[in-house]
Amino acid sequence: MATATLARHGLAHFMDLESIKNSIAAQPVSRRQALHLFNHRYYYHKPCPVVASMNGCQGNSRDRVPIGSIETRTFPAVQSPALATATLNLAISELKANPPLFSSGILRLQVPIQEQIEAIDWLHCQHQILPRCYFSGRRQSKDFTEVTNGNGYQNYNNLISVAGVGSAVLFRNVHPFQYNDWKSIKRFLSASCPLIRAYGAIRFDARANISSEWEAFGSFYFIIPQVELDELDGCSMLATTIAWDNALSWTWEQAVDAVEATMTQISSNVKKLSKEVTRSFIIRNSHTPCKMHWDLAVERALQIISRSSSPLIKVVLARTSKVVIANDINPIAWLAYLQVKGENAYQFCLQPPNAPAFIGNTPEQLYHRKFLGISSEAIAGTRARGGSMALDLQMQLDLLSSPKDHLEFSIVRENIRKKLEAVCDRIVVEPNKTIRKLPILQHLYARLAGELRSEDDEFNILSSLHPTPAVCGFPTEEARLLITESEVFDRGMYAGPVGWFGGGESEFAVGIRSALVEKGLGALIYAGTGIVKGSNPSLEWDELELKTSQFTKLLKLEDPSRQK
Repeated sequence: MATATLARHGLAHFMDLESIKNSIAAQPVSRRQALHLFNHRYYYHKPCPVVASMNGCQGNSRDRVPIGSIETRTFPAVQSPALATATLNLAISELKANPPLFSSGILRLQVPIQEQIEAIDWLHCQHQILPRCYFSGRRQSKDFTEVTNGNGYQNYNNLISVAGVGSAVLFRNVHPFQYNDWKSIKRFLSASCPLIRAYGAIRFDARANISSEWEAFGSFYFIIPQVELDELDGCSMLATTIAWDNALSWTWEQAVDAVEATMTQISSNVKKLSKEVTRSFIIRNSHTPCKMHWDLAVERALQIISRSSSPLIKVVLARTSKVVIANDINPIAWLAYLQVKGENAYQFCLQPPNAPAFIGNTPEQLYHRKFLGISSEAIAGTRARGGSMALDLQMQLDLLSSPKDHLEFSIVRENIRKKLEAVCDRIVVEPNKTIRKLPILQHLYARLAGELRSEDDEFNILSSLHPTPAVCGFPTEEARLLITESEVFDRGMYAGPVGWFGGGESEFAVGIRSALVEKGLGALIYAGTGIVKGSNPSLEWDELELKTSQFTKLLKLEDPSRQK
């Protein structure tokens, strides 16, 4: 069957079937149902196909030995996704006949494709295979990744975005993310296989109760995708990953069967996704808290901040907006639109089985690590972009000269500096304070960089940087307690770390400018704003409206039938 498929698509133009077989054989194996967001109750819909996988956080991680084998195999480049899919299917069938000798391992099979396919287009065509994930770095970033075309020739291509479905390994638990959980993830990663990555997110506050709409995510949720499409500069790559560990009751045979089951669902017919979202009428739009309760919460926070006996300097209060519209909200279509508008920002999507999709378009980096080098960013203060160059400059100067925004920004920058100094030898802050301009917003910005004393310090950086004063407040514990007292909804992964762990590199953004959406159901849109001395409740409410506008401007304000 694989032979017929390859022949039908004309693979002989590049290489014959025997060469594929020889290439494969020559490489030895080395060491809830969907949630209804209208009222947070469960409504049952036809479930998407879900293939079982291994939870890498099961059992006692302290008793585990290192993974027996971590390997990447690259096959010769092909012209289309269909040929790449056929190559992987044939490789998997060959692997079944030659099982590995190790009791645990992870193996990535990758096929370069000689055309640039947008990862989000590929993800949209996969008919909601779950779980699924998507991560796109900033467009101007230089995240170079080595790709071998199978003939010994190496190229360096800019990795633009990654889309994945299924989970070769799942890492999820309801307890707070701990060092042993981080080690469980790192166990499956290696600097020698840089594209084997675990994508996911961590809750803003793991000590808070998990509400129904966030239940499937647990306290943290990461996956190493079974099948993924890597969008590169000028080309792309289709890959599948097989992971097994007898100690976790997940054998090689089970892992291969699971990958085969996912591959049967993969669509190679990738169509261009329209970046224009069909505007829909809003049937219902409600805020938690409402404007009156928001004003009361901000006034109370200001009273606490003004007390001489209170150490609180800043608290970030958030709002969730529940939107019900007249037709479907497709989370991937929304994400595609955000990507067009998302220059200088990260786009992400994370969706467990039978759960809503967590999507976002965030400008804020938590940290980026490459080996021992680490960097982070301080972002605070917000103004809209001006409609003209003169007005935009006026808004910029107003932000730069605002004492209230300078105080808020300085708190964030100095807090990050102190936390980096705890695990780094030297910290460089450059620029110290400038403007970062986004399509509809502009912020005060600084970049901080240093060198870790040990790669194991990465967990300390993650756990200490999150939550930053930009999304929680300062001091952290006092601000967190006030948030718990003031907010009556579950932030979930909103404002938590969102990104990926790799062997020699990791990158996390802060999950702001985000929403929890389900196709055909509705959306919960999240936004927050920093409260410091001098804050005005009405102006802070206006800032919330500005931050959620990237979602709400896709919708019409009211159904004409309701106006009548």
